[in-house]
Amino acid sequence: MNRFALSVSSGIARITESALGPYQTAVVRIGFSATWLLFLLRELPHREELYGPSSPWSWDLAEQLIASNSAFTALMWSDSGGWFELVYALAVLSSVLLLLGWRTRTMSVLFMVGVLSLQNRSVFMGDGGDNVLHLMSVYLVFTRCGQVWSLDARRARLAREARARAERVTDRVGPALWGVLGFVLVAVTAGGRFDGVDLTVPVILWGICLAVALWWVVGRRAKSGEPRILLDVIGNIVHNGALFVIMAEACLIYATAGWYKIQGTRWQDGTAVYYPLHLDSFSPWPGLADLLSSSGTMVMLVTYGTVIVQVAFPFTLFNRRVKNVLLAAMMIEHAVIAVVLGLPFFSLAMIAADAVFLPTSLLHRLGGWAARARGRVLARGGRATLPGPRAPENPEPSHASSTA
Repeated sequence: MNRFALSVSSGIARITESALGPYQTAVVRIGFSATWLLFLLRELPHREELYGPSSPWSWDLAEQLIASNSAFTALMWSDSGGWFELVYALAVLSSVLLLLGWRTRTMSVLFMVGVLSLQNRSVFMGDGGDNVLHLMSVYLVFTRCGQVWSLDARRARLAREARARAERVTDRVGPALWGVLGFVLVAVTAGGRFDGVDLTVPVILWGICLAVALWWVVGRRAKSGEPRILLDVIGNIVHNGALFVIMAEACLIYATAGWYKIQGTRWQDGTAVYYPLHLDSFSPWPGLADLLSSSGTMVMLVTYGTVIVQVAFPFTLFNRRVKNVLLAAMMIEHAVIAVVLGLPFFSLAMIAADAVFLPTSLLHRLGGWAARARGRVLARGGRATLPGPRAPENPEPSHASSTA
């Protein structure tokens, strides 16, 4: 009994004392922001036909659909071309800044608003990866995804070094940024822009805004560190809960896909992979598709292998070695799908979701390689190199992006 109680207390301490998976959440942040950014840039010449005033899914059709499903989209606040261009530009900018890890708490909120605004405006634009991106953009808001590999982490490190030198550190950008966003949120709410919209997004926006305001007030006014420690514990619990949801969502996607495939006759007879290889819409490289489908044995192995990997993956999380093997197989499969079937953004979204299961040791090595490569590039340019990424520390309860 004592051993069980000790195990429970250790688990509770682990969940409350630190934000778990800092490297995994950083990779998820980088992966999804890069996926959305690349999509927005690729479709830049066609943006008005996809989501803007020139879209076949007209303003009236979008208005009717949103009236029935109560989906949130800032693009329905105005039908002017200028408003659309502003929202699209903000979506691109928030993706870039989230990718770099600048004020990640703020940028994750703006990233979510950009994703939901564009996707809910034209619901038929996407290839399956948009659904994953849609969900993950919401989950990222609740994570501390800027602990490592971010400008926030660099800013936090410099602040710690300045405090060690007894220098006063004041952050003016974060409060000013949230002050502006808070004013916009009040104006939007008072203007009735949330009327008829599902309460999920407004509650998230108001909740995050009030939480950041409380964090700032406690940080400046609290005479003892206990209120700040309490808020940090709550932040860790929220982060770890969101990380668990991201992992569960990825498992659910694969389990659902795998079990539905089992019920299909083409998957049962081992020929399912053959057919998409010969669809004009998914054949950017017909010669390559013909080469892959020329062997019946290869088609059968890939078909059955896909089902086995997807069904088995959630059950392999308890065995690290088997999990890593299947994880590598799934990432390779998505990379092949990106090239052979011409679905790069679907594949990037799925790889970004898979990245939450990558082992920390591998991410440490990747970070080291990236740091050394950056150092060589800067050395060739005659510039001083910056320190490479390091493991997150807990010198104080606050998070680099919590007040930003």
